Amino acid sequence: MSRLQIFNDDDAGTALLDTEDAGVIAAELDAIGVRFERWPTRPVASPDDVLSAYATEIDALTAEGGYRSIDAMRVTPDHPDRAAIRTKFLAEHTHAEDEIRFFVEGEGLFTLHEGSRVFNMLCTQGDLISVPAGMRHWFDMGERPHFTVIRLFLNPDGWLATFTGDDIAARFPRHEPVAA
Repeated sequence: MSRLQIFNDDDAGTALLDTEDAGVIAAELDAIGVRFERWPTRPVASPDDVLSAYATEIDALTAEGGYRSIDAMRVTPDHPDRAAIRTKFLAEHTHAEDEIRFFVEGEGLFTLHEGSRVFNMLCTQGDLISVPAGMRHWFDMGERPHFTVIRLFLNPDGWLATFTGDDIAARFPRHEPVAA
């Protein structure tokens, strides 16, 4: 289940808010410019079928945002590059464009750093999140990742990050997946 925890950025031990209520999550994230939606999910026969299974939703997002590159990314506990992929996303960074993800299956933890607050957003199957361009954040999939996401980009080269050099991500808890 989706879960939002909000902390002061100098206190990873005391949550100011801890909720699984999708309406509260959407309102809290909207207040900092982050889009959060719960979409109906559907069975997908294989990872290769993900984009066609969600073609209607992808087309609507593309018409709205002009995205030029769309892909599906799947990482599982047996993925040979899972440790390198995890490390790539763990440090605080920003992007020149919105980071849009739809969780087809599994889960992952987006941590957003806005002002003096840290928002731990556990995204699960059916969650759409759009982190606005320029927002400091990091992503953790855990040591035994299990997720498939649809990613949309304006830049045809895909995921490009600017790392902040701040060690804040190391001071907050890592993701401990509950999904199989």
